[in-house]
Amino acid sequence: MPRPTASRGPTGTTERALAPDLARGFMLLFIALANTVWYLWALPSGGATMHPPSEDLPDRIAQFFTIVVVDMRSYPMFAFLFGYGMVQLARRQEAAGSDAKAVAALLRRRNLWLIAFGAVHALLLWMGDVLGAYGVAGLLLGWLFLRRRETTLLVWGWVLTGLLVSLSVLGLLSMPFLGSLPDEDAAGMEALAGSIADPSFLTAALDRITVWPGVVLLQGVFGLAIPAAILFGYRAARMRVLEEPGAHLPLLRRTAVIGISVGWLGGLPLALYQVGALDLNATQAQILTLPHMTTGILCGVGYVALIALIAHRIQNRDREPGVVVTALSATGKRSLSAYLGQSVLCAPILSAWGLGLAAWMTSWTMFLYAVGVWLVTVVIAYGMERAGRRGPAEVLLRRLSYRRVNTPSPASAPEGDEGPHQERTTP
Repeated sequence: MPRPTASRGPTGTTERALAPDLARGFMLLFIALANTVWYLWALPSGGATMHPPSEDLPDRIAQFFTIVVVDMRSYPMFAFLFGYGMVQLARRQEAAGSDAKAVAALLRRRNLWLIAFGAVHALLLWMGDVLGAYGVAGLLLGWLFLRRRETTLLVWGWVLTGLLVSLSVLGLLSMPFLGSLPDEDAAGMEALAGSIADPSFLTAALDRITVWPGVVLLQGVFGLAIPAAILFGYRAARMRVLEEPGAHLPLLRRTAVIGISVGWLGGLPLALYQVGALDLNATQAQILTLPHMTTGILCGVGYVALIALIAHRIQNRDREPGVVVTALSATGKRSLSAYLGQSVLCAPILSAWGLGLAAWMTSWTMFLYAVGVWLVTVVIAYGMERAGRRGPAEVLLRRLSYRRVNTPSPASAPEGDEGPHQERTTP
């Protein structure tokens, strides 16, 4: 008779590694900063960056920082953690006795439900939803690569990155010969954000759900950045880098220094163009988005490495983590709820179909609003942590993904929450 398949429930709090939660909790700030730029619907679009042109110094400072440090850097970081978590979920289920077929089915259900969450998110609130992209990439890459050798994962991760590098180089070489197409470029960006400026909720919702499939495919498959980051996450999970950072300190230091340095340098040209320090036509500026996105992969992985080093230092101290670390970690545990909560705090308040507050805002005030939104989610997550409550979106995703699980013992009872970006790790 076939051996019955066991299945573990979600990971308990005592099993969690600090680094992934800390990374997600802090980097959700960058998600808020990147997304809220699109809500400046009353100002003319900057075309290549969506940051509106401005002569005011506070606006230029906010734009420069966001382009260099945040834009196209945070999503690859979350994609890395998403891939890392897929490997950890599979490993944990297999250790509990699940066979490969049952594990694959669990991952498939989880990614399919993530796509469904993304569709609802896009329909109701935010056309730039990334949950669907992670779900599609998780389905495709899980099928193709999850069981492959470590060398295969590393090679294909660099192959995808190399394709982006090649396209970037070709684009840069062609820049001197490119004429300006400002009308087409601006029209394309404004059409993508059209639902935010629409005063009708119904037509805005139709616009969002119509645009969303293209966003999913572009980010999750054809954009290459998210798939590459997921493959690097697979590889790092095989090495247990985030569970055992002390065993990988040289690697983490090199990754942090090189990745962040390359990422920030790669963001400089587009930032200089945005603030008027680099004279380019609109088409040439659009070409700069390729190297900007490519260097964002390394920057995102560099951010993970830096936060892993910080988490390692915190864990090596004799005293308990302070309020700030606890609050950030609590937000990371509830990253799906926090991510969706950002849209709840932004879309109805800032969009033209809602209160339309963004009509009176510019880049620097929107920057402050994004920080405020993130702080609200951190405070709420901290309160839920103190009360022993899970994130509502995490609870729903678990119930839909785990059909039947063994009743856990008190020592392993699921107390923490996993977000969309990573199944919890065990130290």
